[in-house]
Amino acid sequence: MEPQPSGRDQAAGVLRRRMLGLALGAGLVPALGAAAQAAPDASPETAPPLSAEALGSRVAAVAASQLGVPYAWGGGDRLGASRGFCDEQNGWLDGVCLGEKTVGFDCSGLSLYCWYRASQGTVELGHYTVAQFRLSAPVERDALAPGDLLFFSRPDAPLHHVGIHVGAGAMIHAERTGTLVARVENVLDVPRWAGEFAGARRPGQPAG
Repeated sequence: MEPQPSGRDQAAGVLRRRMLGLALGAGLVPALGAAAQAAPDASPETAPPLSAEALGSRVAAVAASQLGVPYAWGGGDRLGASRGFCDEQNGWLDGVCLGEKTVGFDCSGLSLYCWYRASQGTVELGHYTVAQFRLSAPVERDALAPGDLLFFSRPDAPLHHVGIHVGAGAMIHAERTGTLVARVENVLDVPRWAGEFAGARRPGQPAG
């Protein structure tokens, strides 16, 4: 579940992410490991423009490089995984605030990072599922391509989750506190996800 955080919690989370980004830039925080290093280079000065197909494939590759990174509610930004936080409902597991103890991604933090890095900084999505939906163009289910975003909704939680389609019907996503970034095969054939599917969108194109 990913409701929009309160102003106070959101501001605290942004501050933590900025501080972590400064520490990363100064070399004060160690790299997250081989998976994070495997993501394609995002330097706009050295990479040629990418076709839509190549860009989507690159998004999928960045997502695959983050498999196994922990879930952190509020975690993830343009730099990659970051420390999360907790609010009244989110970031907790068995009464323990894991958000503040975990460097990782939530669902929209992962999609934000993958698209920003793969596009060399030309596609920047908001760190909120509803904003990402509104900033992207609709895609029919039979036209899904790697890199497209899959959105999920319930009556009690509209647009509560987003994952990244990586081809062959598979999705990579950060699901909830206590889990790791994972791949789900044939996601739209899985009853739980099929029942909550709210549509697919493609960033980098005018929203319809």
